[in-house]
Amino acid sequence: MKDINVQYSEDRVQSYSLLLSQMKALLEGEGDVTANLSNASALLKEALDHINWVGFYLMKNGKLLLGPFQGKVACVHIEVGKGVCGTAVLENRTQLVTDVHLFPGHIACDSASSSELVIPLRSRDRVVGVLDIDSPLIGRFDSVDASEIEKIARVIEEACDWQGELPAGR
Repeated sequence: MKDINVQYSEDRVQSYSLLLSQMKALLEGEGDVTANLSNASALLKEALDHINWVGFYLMKNGKLLLGPFQGKVACVHIEVGKGVCGTAVLENRTQLVTDVHLFPGHIACDSASSSELVIPLRSRDRVVGVLDIDSPLIGRFDSVDASEIEKIARVIEEACDWQGELPAGR
């Protein structure tokens, strides 16, 4: 595996470009979902400033089930349409929430979280899970973060062999 201990630039787009390259290198040649999501969450936690939780929820039996993550203990099950993660699945689009305390139905797994970015992960045009990133800072995420982390989510989607993760009829 290539060295991923690199200093990030003050230029956010440049830093995200480096992070994207690191994610590609880290996941290259591995298709296992658990291994890839574990390493992806660790890399994101190390690379992103002012983050208190980063991880994945995967679709299982019609709802989100906690997957690999970095941070404090988390909610295990989230219903589609509930909270920021469930809304991302229901609407099949990224949720950028500047202040989670103002988000109707926010699920407070970690009371320290103040802003959140959730990006749906897809396989064969189906949402198979979400990438969830929380920050203790209000307004931590903006459209640049969303756009750049969506690119990283696409790399994660492509690297994973979702065949074993897709329930029948889902």
